[in-house]
Amino acid sequence: MSTSRVLAWWDKHQIPLYLAAIAVGALAGLAAPQAAPGLEAAINPVLALLLFATFLAVPMGEIGRAFRDVRFLATVLVANFALVPLLAYGLSRFVADDRALLLGLLLVLLTPCIDYVIVFTGLAGGAQARLLAAAPVLMLVQMLLLPVYLFLFAGADVLAMVEITPFAEAFAVLIAAPLAAAALVQALARRHRAGQIIEEIMAGAMVPLMMATLAVVVGSQIAAVGAQATVLARLLPLYAAFVVLAVTVGRLAARTARLDVAATRAVMFSCATRNSLVVLPLALALPPALGLAPLAVVTQTLVELVAMVTLVRLVPKLVPDAAPSDTTPAAGC
Repeated sequence: MSTSRVLAWWDKHQIPLYLAAIAVGALAGLAAPQAAPGLEAAINPVLALLLFATFLAVPMGEIGRAFRDVRFLATVLVANFALVPLLAYGLSRFVADDRALLLGLLLVLLTPCIDYVIVFTGLAGGAQARLLAAAPVLMLVQMLLLPVYLFLFAGADVLAMVEITPFAEAFAVLIAAPLAAAALVQALARRHRAGQIIEEIMAGAMVPLMMATLAVVVGSQIAAVGAQATVLARLLPLYAAFVVLAVTVGRLAARTARLDVAATRAVMFSCATRNSLVVLPLALALPPALGLAPLAVVTQTLVELVAMVTLVRLVPKLVPDAAPSDTTPAAGC
């Protein structure tokens, strides 16, 4: 089978492939829990490669234009930092009796995703470039507001246990470095065939890289979650409800702002997808008495990955195309 036919097959069957990657990761993590540290160490490198491939598919000129889209940026900010925190607070009341679960839930639900949400948004035909342009703003605002919301929702004693520095480290590794590398390759591709070859290779690698990301995230954490399944089960309906409510909030916010189809889909994904891979180091740095907090974060990741694969199919049906999209197609779009 030729390379082009293999790539076409990957694109056509990407959703079943992603579900299979989640299942393989879960089985591997449960069968060989001793491999969890190695898989966890692979998360950032694999995710950085995935984002590099994603950024290569978005012309840098589009990002500059998208950053000037004030209405989109305002909608994303209001939805994520005024409306979604109300959802997080309401859902957190169901575990308010357990400080570890409470803190884990708040850490993850109060922080909008700035990395693989861009990939899923592209797969659903959303405005990748605009969401990418919003990523630095989202990161900065959540760094500033997370301590405020934790103080309001959990108390000063809980806030004192949380360190913010992993946010800056994650932004550098997962956004700044891949974005700079993509810009250099795009500049090279305008002058030399070598840059074009890199673009072609990374475009073809999108589906396998997404599969690898899903597999290593699930495989690295599933055993730890399984060991505390009885306690963590309290969080499953809360995280599932959050996805449904956040998607609805995003759609209503975008409709109120009269955004176009691609931008509306991007806002919906931004509201529903959380920064679990970034806040996990914060949770891991907590005292042993709050040892369930990181597992609460990981549980949200597992629920979210399944939800995102579902939303890639569902969101375009909820917000069907009414006009040509302004987004650069991602793999399979």
